[in-house]
This record gives sequence, structure tokens and C-alpha cells, in this order.
Amino acid sequence: MSSTWLVTGATSGFGRLVTERALASGAHVIAVGRRRDRLQDLLRRAPQGALTAVELDLTHADAETVLADTVRAAGRLDVLINNAGYGLFGAIEDIGADEARAVLDTNVLANLAVLRATLPALRAARGRVVQTSSLIGQFAWPSSGLYAASKGAVELISEALTHELAPTGVKVTIIEPGTFGTEFGANLRVVPPTDAYAPTVGKFLADFSALPPEAFGDPNAVADAVMTVAALDEPPRRLAVGADAVEHIRASLRSRLEELERWESLSLKGEMRAA
Repeated sequence: MSSTWLVTGATSGFGRLVTERALASGAHVIAVGRRRDRLQDLLRRAPQGALTAVELDLTHADAETVLADTVRAAGRLDVLINNAGYGLFGAIEDIGADEARAVLDTNVLANLAVLRATLPALRAARGRVVQTSSLIGQFAWPSSGLYAASKGAVELISEALTHELAPTGVKVTIIEPGTFGTEFGANLRVVPPTDAYAPTVGKFLADFSALPPEAFGDPNAVADAVMTVAALDEPPRRLAVGADAVEHIRASLRSRLEELERWESLSLKGEMRAA
């Protein structure tokens, strides 16, 4: 029996590439996306009967029910690629409540709705969960605070999930891509900084927009990594993909460890006084 995959954000970027690879491997794919035209294109290209297209905004109130019903109709679910996301960049102070809510609704609450809809079937199949985060799910740059917070939430939710699901045989991997050449950059929302944040947020955004094309990696590398970890008996909990992701995450972890050690005496001061 072929495996069944559910991929959110399946109509573009990493989701589209993973969907195409899963189909090529002989899997049945439930492809979830908001773009009807792109879902229809996937249907045209897929082998007959191999793809179920679900046009759905994951932030809608009925999204969880729609997905749960779809999975039940499929009869099983072996792999979840929880990939849908929304980019928002700008200074913390400059981002309004509605915009902040939108990125958290899409990147965190919708991610949770997908998990609730699919985990019963994944437990039955001892399946695989791949959660798409980002290198800035581990740290934040100027301008990335809200987006990084949403991906940081995905990271910790996923880490807890690995422990909670351990007895069931379901494996969870967090993918942390670096900077890759997808449509993400063209579709993200950027809030222009006010004068107070021009030296920090403004400079960062200007420097990032000036990066040459060769600074953006081939997104096929991420899709290949997803396919690899989905097939491993003992996949990693986290996988940074791209040289920049490895470099920046390593630097962030070293910096945090150095700060912890530098201030350890202050952290333990109360305990030493009590002793």
C-alpha cells in the first residue's frame, strides 16, 4: 500500500517541491493551498488519482474539520508536512495588532489546527511530522521579531510534541531553512520603519534587499532534506538546511551559552546566599 502525505502550503515554494517529490515516489498526496489555479495545475500534472486537492485557508474556523474529514476519507495518513506560513517583517513598535495577529494566526494557530486534525491518523500509522520553521526560529534579527516569534513558537510546540508522541512511534522533525530562492520574499509583508528604527530595522532591510541572487540557495535542497528525514527511522529533532542556517544558528547558540556562563554567578547569587 502506498503512503499518504498531507502537505500544507502545497502550491508554491518548499511545499510544491515536496508535493512533486512525494507524488514521484508513488505516494498519494493531500495538497492543501489557497490558490485554486495552482491546485488545478498540480492535479493536471499528478498521476491519475494520486492527488487530492484541498482549497483551504487554514486560518478559517472550519479548517480543522475540513482537514480531519479529508484525512478520514483518505483512510490513512503517514506523513504530515506542516509547511504553510506567512512572512511579516518590521520594527516591533511599528507593527499593529491586526498585522501581528495575522502572522500568529497563520504560523502558530493554523499550524496547531493542522496537528489536531491529523495526529489521530498519524498515531495509527506511526507516521512522520515535519514542521517547517526557519533559521530565525532560533534567534531574531532587527525587523524579524514577530515572524521569529511565530517560528520560535513552532519550534517549542514541536519539541514538546516529540516528547508527547514518543511512546506512539510518531517522529517529529523541525526543518530550519536558511535563505532560499522561493516566492516567500516576494509575498511577505514589510512594514516600513519609522525614523526611530531607520538605523537598525531600516538598515537591515536595505542590506537584505541588496543581496545578490547567488546569496539565495536552491530550494530543491530543502525539499530533498524533507524527503530524507521523512524516510528515516530515527530522524533528527531539528535540521538546519543551508550553510547560512548552520552558521547563524551555531553563532546564536554559542552567544547564548557564553552569556549564560558569564552571568552564572549572578543567576546563582540567591542560592549561594541561602547556603
